[in-house]
Amino acid sequence: MKTVTIVVSVYNEEEALPEFYRVTKEVLEQVDWEYELLFVNDGSRDGSLAVLQHLAENDDRVKLISFSRNFGHEAAMIAGLDYSSGDMVICMDADLQHPPQCIPEILQAAEAGYDVVNMVRTKNSSAGFLKRITSAGFYKVINALADVSFEENASDFFAVSRKAVEVLKHSYREKVRFLRGYVQNLGFKRINLEYEAGVRVAGKSKYSMKKLFTFAVNTILCFSNLPLKLGIYAGIFSGALGFLVMIYTIWTWTQVGTPDGYATIVVLLCFMFAMLFLIVGIIGEYIAILFSELKDRPIYIVDFTTNIVQKRDR
Repeated sequence: MKTVTIVVSVYNEEEALPEFYRVTKEVLEQVDWEYELLFVNDGSRDGSLAVLQHLAENDDRVKLISFSRNFGHEAAMIAGLDYSSGDMVICMDADLQHPPQCIPEILQAAEAGYDVVNMVRTKNSSAGFLKRITSAGFYKVINALADVSFEENASDFFAVSRKAVEVLKHSYREKVRFLRGYVQNLGFKRINLEYEAGVRVAGKSKYSMKKLFTFAVNTILCFSNLPLKLGIYAGIFSGALGFLVMIYTIWTWTQVGTPDGYATIVVLLCFMFAMLFLIVGIIGEYIAILFSELKDRPIYIVDFTTNIVQKRDR
């Protein structure tokens, strides 16, 4: 019998975990797959770790990885992939916005031979107007800039086969990354399934607007080198603008005599310096990513594990 691993990233989800465990276990008991629930405690500061330890003590199908500190949601998912043992691995959140009721449909797709199951959100009633607008805008921008195409409204709710997991474990180890983007562009046989986001069972979103903005910038830089070419485009634009100003100055000189060029000079200098600092800032962001890769610090550090006996194969 095949096995499915459910990877769950946990950060301050003390109130949501018991209900998530109950609902997910009920669903998994109804499918014809063996299963394991692999929780990754991402340095939670509430009682999440105690809840997870209690679940692991009473159910040997519950596996636990606890980080030494908070490394972020994506690092937790990567650790789950690294330590997973299932023939199919499903990544989802613990707040029940990723409905466990979708698991049977995902496993049906796996049985049909799909290596990547990409879950596309059709509705999220708990998301505010601003978040919906910025999310839609993010995918428009990244698809316009990147060399690859991303499915709009895709989330960190996805499933990958063991073959795809091995590729992610060994070939996608960047320190600055966009995991759902990697999943969508692995190739292999892929299917998109739609789902409606459930109501958050407890707690609140851990992504502030600042974190979402940083995440969006890092994603664009990871998948596109077009921002680096802005210098060329800005130079062409500035040259064209300077040519137009020169034509205007000559025309003004022929009509009214030598113009007072103070305002023109100030405007041009401000424009040029704005372009310059923008390009320098973009280059700095790329250098920061290169610096992170060169340092080659670990994506995560494990404090301890529970109910996990196999060694991680990097």
